[in-house]
Amino acid sequence: MKNIFEKLGFFIQNNRFSVLLIALLCIVIATQGAQLIEMKSGTETFVGKDSPLYQDYDHLYQKIFQTQSIVVMVEGNDVKSADVMKSVDRLEHQVQATDGVIETTSPASLIKMVNYQTTGKSELPDTDEEVKAIIDGNPDIFGQIIPDNTHMVISVVMAGSASDKDQEDILTATEGAVKLADFPPSYNIIVTGDPAFSISMNKEMNSSMGILLGLSAVFMVIVLLLVFRHVRWCLLPLPVVLLGIVYTFGAMGYLGIPMSMVSMSAFPILIGVGIDYAIQFHNRLEEELQEKGNKTTAVIETVKHTGPAVLIALAMTALGFFSLFTSTVPMIQDFGKLLMIGILMCYFASIFVGVITISLFDEYSDKNPLRKVASKIRPANSEKKKKSEEGGESDRLVGRILRKTTNLTIKYDVIVLGIACLLCFGGLYLDQSVPIETDVQNFVPQDMPSLVDLRHMGDIMGGSDELNLIIKVEDTTNPDVLKWIDQFSEHEVASNSHIYSASSIVDLVKENNGGVIPDTSQEIKNIYSEIPDSQKDRYMYGKNMLLLNFNIGNAVADIKVTGIKELSNIVKQDMQWMPAPPGTSITITGNSVVFIEVITALTSGRIAMTFLGLILVLGGLLIVYRDWVKALVPIIPMLIVIGWSGGVMSSLNISYTPLTATLGALILGVGSEYAILMMERYFEEKDKGASPLEAIQMTSSKIGSAIVASGATTVFGFMALLASPFPMISDFGMVTVIDVLLALLATFVVFPPLIVTLDTWRDKRKGARTAEKQTETKKQIQGAEI
Repeated sequence: MKNIFEKLGFFIQNNRFSVLLIALLCIVIATQGAQLIEMKSGTETFVGKDSPLYQDYDHLYQKIFQTQSIVVMVEGNDVKSADVMKSVDRLEHQVQATDGVIETTSPASLIKMVNYQTTGKSELPDTDEEVKAIIDGNPDIFGQIIPDNTHMVISVVMAGSASDKDQEDILTATEGAVKLADFPPSYNIIVTGDPAFSISMNKEMNSSMGILLGLSAVFMVIVLLLVFRHVRWCLLPLPVVLLGIVYTFGAMGYLGIPMSMVSMSAFPILIGVGIDYAIQFHNRLEEELQEKGNKTTAVIETVKHTGPAVLIALAMTALGFFSLFTSTVPMIQDFGKLLMIGILMCYFASIFVGVITISLFDEYSDKNPLRKVASKIRPANSEKKKKSEEGGESDRLVGRILRKTTNLTIKYDVIVLGIACLLCFGGLYLDQSVPIETDVQNFVPQDMPSLVDLRHMGDIMGGSDELNLIIKVEDTTNPDVLKWIDQFSEHEVASNSHIYSASSIVDLVKENNGGVIPDTSQEIKNIYSEIPDSQKDRYMYGKNMLLLNFNIGNAVADIKVTGIKELSNIVKQDMQWMPAPPGTSITITGNSVVFIEVITALTSGRIAMTFLGLILVLGGLLIVYRDWVKALVPIIPMLIVIGWSGGVMSSLNISYTPLTATLGALILGVGSEYAILMMERYFEEKDKGASPLEAIQMTSSKIGSAIVASGATTVFGFMALLASPFPMISDFGMVTVIDVLLALLATFVVFPPLIVTLDTWRDKRKGARTAEKQTETKKQIQGAEI
């Protein structure tokens, strides 16, 4: 492999300006690709479209029956007034003219309907008394949209499959109509609903992305100035890794990877991980330039030695991230894709642009006329001496601590490894009690105005979560089917405390037939012909499909997804006890039910991801090194850190989310790099003739400071996540910062006694086998002589 990278070093050195030109052209191409990125926050980001559960939801419910509503809530001293109803009527007329609006439902339109039935005139009364008389006299009609004297709602209904752009256009039109409706000054008008919440969440994700990237860059500047100042141009790794991020954005657009709450957090992570590659190349090139002085040789040696080592670390990181693809949650899969693409782009930016830029800077600094003048004033080697002293001082500060730590951990190796393993097992035990959070409302900023409005509406009007039963029948006019729906609905509402009401085509049939269901199919068919299509289509599709909705209030917040799963099972059991007529099949679906699959993915899925990551990294190391010690030594410290991580989450009371469920894979991907770099240098020193103890001491002192710098940059990159307004991302940032620190701790505390113990044990076995072979050979020779 080193021969290939040596040739690559020659190519880079001989084609520096051509490579930089290609890198600039790639920036233009990536910028165009970034324009194609879409924001996603819907159900499809949580549940895979190839899932049978989602297909039932998408094909049977969403595309056929589901509607979405933008809700206008009116608050005031008395909403049952003629002036308010006239404003509502103006609002409704304006919104109905908007493309994509299926229908609107408001107290004003219902009052006109009731007035038409009694007086033959479809108009609003002129006095408050008449309005109140109609509303109070028809509680069944107005009870849900006017819950009290101070609140009412207007629903602007659109198709459930409406695109994000159509939803935003309808929302904008509704907000404009509110302003033109001229409500009385003392009334408060709130435009809310799930579409408004989703649109606001997408905008918040878009705006917070820039903040996270900006903070990551600021933190990188700080940490580079602190821990990487012993080299020239210590801030250069930052623009190099940002170039890799630009390329990642472009690939994201061209490959159709959407931006979600999870994928947006990948970029601060990539800055933290990717800058490590730039630091390793930068650090080695500076070392080669100081030792050899020949710039061409320095570039070739840097690419030859650092290129393969970093590539192996990248490959192991990628194998850890690869396990994310096994998740059934699409946005975790997208997260894995971004991380895989991102680390590769950062590697390319580091080995090509980073190395070339440093060599050009060094060449320019030698030709700088100001430097020549300065060299006449002070000794020529003063600057190198100063850098050497700074580097020596840094080595003395960091190296002494790491050397003492290494000696201490090796001296008490049994105690250190024993305590580490006990804490690991304790963390794995505590991990089983960490709760799981899947309520999207808890993922977003809790002070986000659209969320506050949505929750306020839920407090006033009640929740809107539903269980949706798709009923496939041979004939939708079969009276036995309608009677079963009626009886089953009454039973479920009466027997289940979390089912508050039911709605179906039966309600419309009874409303148009004196409160009873006809006994013949022809009578039902006649009633269907009298029901407006806009109402009928919400509960009936063709001649073979009906919909039954169960209102379960704020079930997602109250009983969580696990409770919804139990409720669904109860409904299924009741259907067995109260079976539907022959020829009928029923599918339970709906947005709430779909999230049951998320629970399964986050419980069993995250454990499978972690173990798969372990197997992949272990297999990769065995293939690369063909040495079981070299394969096991980087894995064991990270396995211990995974156990520690469970204890951290339990002690901090942080729940598992689609993002924190990826921690096992991330720890493997990020942390194994430190152990691999330590191991590479350990065996390099040992090959030079050092004993295991001497090799680990030299390893800690020589590259320990570089690994500390790399770990610090990673920690600072993750720290940007702490500032995210999204609780899911900030919690993830907190745990990952702690986990990276634990990975560094394991690298310098667990790794040294582990590798010395295993390597020494293997050397002794090899020595014993060699001695046995030599003894046996001597005996054979002696026997032959006799």
